[in-house]
Amino acid sequence: MASTKTKSRPLVLCGPSGSGKSTFLSKLMTDFPNRFGFSVSHTTRKPRPGEKEGDHYHFTDRESIKKAIDAGDFIESAEFSGNIYGTSKKAVETVCEKGKICILDIDIQGVKQVRNTHLQPWYIFLMPPSLEVLENRLKSRNTETEKSLKLRLETAAKEIEYGTTPGNFDFIVINDNLEHAYSQLKGFIEGNVLKEENNINDVQIA
Repeated sequence: MASTKTKSRPLVLCGPSGSGKSTFLSKLMTDFPNRFGFSVSHTTRKPRPGEKEGDHYHFTDRESIKKAIDAGDFIESAEFSGNIYGTSKKAVETVCEKGKICILDIDIQGVKQVRNTHLQPWYIFLMPPSLEVLENRLKSRNTETEKSLKLRLETAAKEIEYGTTPGNFDFIVINDNLEHAYSQLKGFIEGNVLKEENNINDVQIA
């Protein structure tokens, strides 16, 4: 696949499951509909209630996604709780072709892989005020088993350790209060990401 150029550095939004990424993404897309576009990830897990194909995820099977990953069609991929997740080059290109800044919602494994590409994104880490608060948020979803909840909390602890290590992220947002946290995120984006948009050299997608 040929490299695609964009004048805008992508924006990576990373954080533990339950940290509020989906809510923040929705608010960003509402406030900046013409500036940002979301790269729709692929996953082998089954759709949750309300999730739509091509909107929330591209739902696929293990054989198909592994074949595409091996062919070099993905920027990043990771496996969690028996399911594979990944961001395809095409998903990012689709956003860039519209002249928008591409937002990638990925985990720590994905972040480490993206660092080895030519994307040069902004890295933002979203975290809960504590693991206790995160546990309550995950329980309120009513989508976790005792086993999956334990695994998510163990993973979250490792993600927070990596996310708060100096130099790993450009900005860290503690989601203790939704409106306050979003205000901080929006301020950083307006003062840095959007401000730089017209002064960046072309970057390539892998």
